[in-house]
Amino acid sequence: MRLQDLAIITNTPLDTDKVLLEKFKAHDRVLHDPKTDLYSYRHDFNVRNKASLLTEIQRQTRKGGGLSVRTLKESWKEAPQAIEELEKDGEVYVTRTLKDGQLRMVFWNEIKPEEEGAGMQVEKEFLDLWHSLEVPNDVDLLKQLANEGLQVTAAESLVPKGPAAKKKGKRSAPKQRQMRWTNNHLKGQIDLSKDYVAPGK
Repeated sequence: MRLQDLAIITNTPLDTDKVLLEKFKAHDRVLHDPKTDLYSYRHDFNVRNKASLLTEIQRQTRKGGGLSVRTLKESWKEAPQAIEELEKDGEVYVTRTLKDGQLRMVFWNEIKPEEEGAGMQVEKEFLDLWHSLEVPNDVDLLKQLANEGLQVTAAESLVPKGPAAKKKGKRSAPKQRQMRWTNNHLKGQIDLSKDYVAPGK
């Protein structure tokens, strides 16, 4: 965008005030192209296609977090469609809002299935160890717990609700309290039993 157009749209003297122009150019979100003398907004991510989008998602996931789809959409308007395509391909995981299922956050899928519907192979040693474990029957388990002085936990019980709370629509008047006001700090200086009369009247 030209500087003159920006000054007209924002109703600021960008093109005439040199101090304001220098501060504007020094701002970290402003990009200036000296060849064309055009200004543009610097987005958080320079994403223009699906490949660069996936690269940015991978970079952020390796740092320990995902990316906000809203932020990506500000950088590239077609980002949500590309994210949905990447999700179908199994390249990314997406979290969605509960209310309407809109895309919220996107994460890189580091562990890709080797075949359709399969994940990474679990080591044979772990599988053998897992299958060798035996679950004791209920009677033996209860005896072992009793020997150790423990007992079986009860199922989670629902907490009974207390009496219904007051409805917000009905407000009662606040209770009047009888209070005795005393101005102990004025004793001996002013007679509080008489009305105040301004001096000179």
